[in-house]
Formats: sequence, C-alpha cells, structure tokens
Amino acid sequence: MSLAPRAVLVHRTTEYEELVAHHGTHGQAAFFLSSRGRDIAEVAERHERTRRALAEVTSAIPLTWRQARVERADLDRFLFAPEDVVIVVGQDGLVANVAKYLSSQPVLGIDTEPGRNPGVLVRHRPRDTAELLAVAGASVDELTMVEAVADDTQRLVALNEIYLGAAGHQTARYRLGLEGDGGVVEAQASSGVLVGTGTGATGWLRSLWQERGGRLRLPDPTEDRLLWFVREAWPSPATGTSLVAGELPARARLRLTVESERLIAFGDGMEGDAVELTWGQTVEVGVCGERLRLVG
Repeated sequence: MSLAPRAVLVHRTTEYEELVAHHGTHGQAAFFLSSRGRDIAEVAERHERTRRALAEVTSAIPLTWRQARVERADLDRFLFAPEDVVIVVGQDGLVANVAKYLSSQPVLGIDTEPGRNPGVLVRHRPRDTAELLAVAGASVDELTMVEAVADDTQRLVALNEIYLGAAGHQTARYRLGLEGDGGVVEAQASSGVLVGTGTGATGWLRSLWQERGGRLRLPDPTEDRLLWFVREAWPSPATGTSLVAGELPARARLRLTVESERLIAFGDGMEGDAVELTWGQTVEVGVCGERLRLVG
C-alpha cells in the first residue's frame, strides 16, 4: 500500500519575527526601527502578507495528503521522503536553499511578495496552489545544479553557485586546473573561485560575468553547462593569472588543490553549511547528475 503524498511547506522566519524575538516586544522593536529611520508598520505588513500566504497555501492542500512544515534554519536536519511535494513559500533564494537537500521531489515556488521578488524560482501565487498540486510532477523544468566533491568523499550540491575560498574571504592559495586540459595547472592566490549554473546567472555569477565584459555566453537554467570565475587573482613570482574564467560542459571538471591551512566550499550563500578543506586536499567541481524539478 503506497503512502499518500506529503506536502512539505518550506518557509523562513520573517524580519518582523526576528525583530520581536531579539527585542522582546512589538513596542521595543518599533522603537529600535524608528531610531534608524524605519517604520515597523511596513515590516509588520510584510509579515502579515507572508502569514496569509502560508494559510492560503495550507488550506489548498488536499485533505487526503499528509503535511509537514520546515523553517529554513532547520533544513539540514529535516528528512525529505520520495513521495514529498515541496512547497516553498517565500523568496527565490529559499528555493535555492532547499534544492541541495532534495532528490527528484517536485518543487512548487509560491511568491509571497510579487513585485518585490524577481519571481525566477517562486513563479506562482498562493491562489494557484490547489490547481498546481493536482498536476505536480507532470510539468516541471529540470534545472541544472553544480556539485563539488572532495577527495575525502565530502560532497556539496547547489542550485545557483558554489564558492571555494578562505573563510572570511581572505586570500586563498591553491593550485587550479581543468580535467583533461593537457595537465595545465596554475598556482594562484585569489579571493576565491565561483562556479555557477544558468539559474545562478541571475545573481552572483552574473555580476562577475559583467565585470569580465560578458565574453562568455551565460548558460540557460536547464543547460548542462557551467561558468567559473576566479575572483581577484594576484600575479606574483609564485602565482599566476592565466586561468581565471571558463566554461564547464557536462563531463568537465574544475580541479582545485588546497595550498592553505583551511579553505571552505559552500553553496547558494549558506556559509554555515560548508565543506572544510585543508592543505593538500583536492576538490573537483562540475555539473551535478541530479536536477531540481521545479513546477513550471
């Protein structure tokens, strides 16, 4: 006997909730904001909008389905099941936050603040939830993801980008090379390396791409191709700057060997959930075999 689907609502604590938790009361939070030229009314209204959206989405879930709810900070401790349908209620970045913890479950992105969010990943409104759940999984876009695999089997997956560098963004020292590139390897000192997908091409990756003159073609979100950039590579007698940007097609890998006491790799801005690397370790970055199945 198969289990009924489980709707997993993913959300994050609102700014209003964080302020009240920190300051103790609504009044204290209002005083704090007013001392900095802000009005708590706007923050409270956005909070209420999010609560209404969550309530509307919850009421649209079929009565025969099971339900669960998980806050962004608890994603790394939540166990997703194969029969889950994941409903992300919030911002585009929240979809990226949850993507690394999934394995083929369909994801429905619900925008709580249309016009404020770009709506690249949270494509739908709360009122559309019931209709979309009826066909969830039937019409999805399979978005390319990026993965980093270390020589000690540590693995990191991300939807937008993976950053490799020093904690605190200080100078990172390493040796960089491309798999199957004739053995060309370069010692570098830089602010780190960014490897991104077509989905990430709307964010951090795009800023680096523009900075470099846009000479490489940005990948599409479903394309099995990544772009990589070295940030602020430093030329010296011992370090070079000839390998600072490029493409990674489906089977290619960017290989980095650590020459610092400690480097980290993290995805989609979640530095608290990072892979730690030490002197002599090697990590390879490339297109991930898994995809994020986003309801279109």
